[in-house]
Amino acid sequence: MGQKSFFSDCQKQLREIASQLKLGPEILQELEEPHRIIKFQIPVLMDNGEKKIFFGFRSQHNNALGPYKGGIRYHPNVSEDEIKALSMLMTWKCSLVGLPFGGAKGGVIVNPKELTQKELENLSRGYVKEVFPLIGPEKDIPAPDVNTDPQIMAWMVDEYSKLKGKETPAAFTGKPLEMWGLEGRSEATGYGGVVILKKLQEIFGFKPEKTTLAIQGFGNVGSNFARFAALSGYKIVAVSEAEGGIYVEEGLNPEEVLRCRERKGKIAGCYCVGSVCDSSYGRQITNKELLEMEVDILVPAAVENVISKDNAQKIKAKYIIEMANGPVTPEAQEILEKRGIISVPDFLANAGGVVASYFEWLQSKEKRRWKKEETFKGLAKKLGQAFEKVWALSQREKINLRKAAYLLAIEKVAKAIKK
Repeated sequence: MGQKSFFSDCQKQLREIASQLKLGPEILQELEEPHRIIKFQIPVLMDNGEKKIFFGFRSQHNNALGPYKGGIRYHPNVSEDEIKALSMLMTWKCSLVGLPFGGAKGGVIVNPKELTQKELENLSRGYVKEVFPLIGPEKDIPAPDVNTDPQIMAWMVDEYSKLKGKETPAAFTGKPLEMWGLEGRSEATGYGGVVILKKLQEIFGFKPEKTTLAIQGFGNVGSNFARFAALSGYKIVAVSEAEGGIYVEEGLNPEEVLRCRERKGKIAGCYCVGSVCDSSYGRQITNKELLEMEVDILVPAAVENVISKDNAQKIKAKYIIEMANGPVTPEAQEILEKRGIISVPDFLANAGGVVASYFEWLQSKEKRRWKKEETFKGLAKKLGQAFEKVWALSQREKINLRKAAYLLAIEKVAKAIKK
């Protein structure tokens, strides 16, 4: 699926929901395209003394509910189409979980691994110089995304504060703790996914110790999901990363798998049960095998479009919790639904990150530090309430969770526009 179709897919989804909600043409027109898309050059002084031009984007989709909010990604495949699509999805995500934010997204076409630390800093500060008049605590609050981290946010907020002439920590989220970053922010997305898992548990009454999970993707989101699920007594039988994964029938210990990966550089061979990692416990698997495994719950936490019309018939899990962005294609969704497989949509399941960003924004404005417990408690409440609304609507209207989530999110934005 090419980048070009990503934004048109999002628009198509919007039109379908808009016709169901009977939204007027003027509202649809406003939501179909971003309010503003900025494309700009970022001249960067390289270590060899030469200047190199990079291309940056910022898409501000809608701010009817509050300031624009959304990450900045650094990736060679960043495109205007992708940034517009992601900014629209951010609008729905913030609306669904009840945040006073609209949606935005930013990006730079770059492979950050090819830059030195100094060049990366120059690029990050250069990005802020280009968008400075259009961002800020009450206008548009960027955050980290693919290949960006608290260090990059630190440079960005420092640059913003310089241009503003005063310290402005609330202009960005995902910052280091010493710059009014939030305790629990890094674990928030994975933790939020487990909040959703427990909501399913309440509804379907499954016993954690008898419930098997397979998690594709063992980066920040997947590994934190695994840690919190294991702490809640769930049996994680398989995890994987880009190069492949591991299967342990009696359930693996995610903490030990992480430690083993630290030592070895990859999870292959990290068959850890309790505090022991031993090859007799398990076997290696491919990502394809993990997705098609006999488990109760499948958690795609890596990249988009991993469940497509090609493999949707082979999925054996009863429930899917979408922790990656867009891991299930629209065609696959139809097949899964016909087969009675329940999929919790990405913009509900992985919204823990943006909820934590909201808490960090409040903390930065009020200069009152939140404790990690407070972050988790607030997060569980917001995501739990959102899930309950989505679930109630899906049951009432006999529709899937994705459609219910879209109806709720888009209706709320439309109402705000009418006001």
